[in-house]
Amino acid sequence: MKRRLFSTALALSAMASFSACAQSPERPYAPPTPSSRIGSLMQISVVDRGTGAELPIYRHRGEYWVAGRPGARYAIRARNAMGERIMAVMSVDGVNVVTGETADVGQNGYVFSGRERSDITGWRKSDSQIAAFEFAAAGNSYASRTGRPDDVGVIGVAMFRERMPEPLPPPVTPFPYRDEHGERERRSDSSSLGDSRAKARSADGASAAAESPAGSLRQPAPSPSLGTAHGRRETSYVGKTTYERAQSSPDEVVRIRYDSRENLVAAGVIPLPPAPRWPRPAGPSPFPGSDSGYVPDPLARY
Repeated sequence: MKRRLFSTALALSAMASFSACAQSPERPYAPPTPSSRIGSLMQISVVDRGTGAELPIYRHRGEYWVAGRPGARYAIRARNAMGERIMAVMSVDGVNVVTGETADVGQNGYVFSGRERSDITGWRKSDSQIAAFEFAAAGNSYASRTGRPDDVGVIGVAMFRERMPEPLPPPVTPFPYRDEHGERERRSDSSSLGDSRAKARSADGASAAAESPAGSLRQPAPSPSLGTAHGRRETSYVGKTTYERAQSSPDEVVRIRYDSRENLVAAGVIPLPPAPRWPRPAGPSPFPGSDSGYVPDPLARY
């Protein structure tokens, strides 16, 4: 009698444990949420014109990526986050989107008023027309078809602040008494200060040149890489204005790379949800006791 009660209690305990395990819900996989805009002076995003949605921007190994669909038209959306005018020199696949030249930060671009938002939808053909940006195979991109295939797959925006008029200098008040010895000391101090500033500038330039990162190499991709084609003509009006940059080098540069979703998944840029817990492997299982079920029947006797 005691043995039967003990076995029954053990069975009930095992069933209660199994029931508790079966009812405990698994925590759903939550992938990292990508952003859709980057930049400080201006917020830059890539818009799918078919859906109107901003494409997610994935950060991977210090670079920003978006996934494009072959044949889809897109736009570069720029929002001026400042209360002043900003000039943006834009490039796609290493080509200036306004002039069609091989892109350089010293070329022409678009001027955005304070807090202005605008979508750049294509290659500028005139003051009233553009050729739409369209994702296509790299070999059909505008850059490749014009003999410049080396930089296909990247969007760039170089931002420049405007030079403001310099205020008039305050009136100079002459010193009532001029000490020749003190004046000589002041000239000596200012000269040494200028020398130290010149040395600091040269050291900063050397360190910046030493820290410039090398370009990453492309890995073999499961599908053809994407570029931007010279799409159909569309109406788009612009005007002309004058703009003097505060400095010759950009105040900020945004760089967004793009490719097909299949290629970005294969490269690890877009994360995938983990495999289900305790999958049954094709070969021997390292934890066969974790497989659900009961005691199977023995082989039939012959």
